[in-house]
Amino acid sequence: MIKHHPSESALRSFVEGALPSTKAILISAHCDMCPTCLSKTRSFTESIAVDMFPDLRQNPTILREYISMFESITNDSTLLNPSYSQTLDTRITLDGREFVLPATLARFADRIGEWSHLAGKLWHASVNIGGGSLAQFIYMDRGASVPEHTHKGNELTLVINGKFTDGGKCYESGDFIELNQQHTHMPTAENYEGCLVVTMLDMPLHFTSGWAMLINPLSQLYFKVNTNN
Repeated sequence: MIKHHPSESALRSFVEGALPSTKAILISAHCDMCPTCLSKTRSFTESIAVDMFPDLRQNPTILREYISMFESITNDSTLLNPSYSQTLDTRITLDGREFVLPATLARFADRIGEWSHLAGKLWHASVNIGGGSLAQFIYMDRGASVPEHTHKGNELTLVINGKFTDGGKCYESGDFIELNQQHTHMPTAENYEGCLVVTMLDMPLHFTSGWAMLINPLSQLYFKVNTNN
């Protein structure tokens, strides 16, 4: 059951087209998985349409047509990825396991890089979404944890499959998490059968304990190379 969602203000900004593209992509992917938030975006779409065109309130048929048009535009694959093909596979494979991607992320399937081993039971693959942010899939095998870290900017995470714990909370498929410089944490897939997430960063991570602190310079370099910043 999905328990962690974008704020209502973020959902409204998403509908208004007022969010950075990277955050909009992840919220769109969350809505692919979350009927509750999808319903809210439709309500916001109707509200905004009526605010812009008050006469629509008197003509429900035209209002429905407007909402249908808006949704077809926001769901147009070519707007997010002009090279997208409807024949692209919506699954990614790692270590013999297949994971189904939300429709929004499937549009970037041809931009996913090779899987690389990070450390322990962690794997990652970058995905080129543009926008100056670092986007990557991270797979935590059972018992794996991402070393304790904080953020120099914002970190957005969407759970694609499985679940993990972090700071006493449990996150499962479809959950949306937004963290910033005020958070220090260590996601862990202990006691679970692995977990696949997609994360987006607008600044490098900063590791805060143990051996991982030694790779902070590499973390900054990796961010620059993969975002052209």
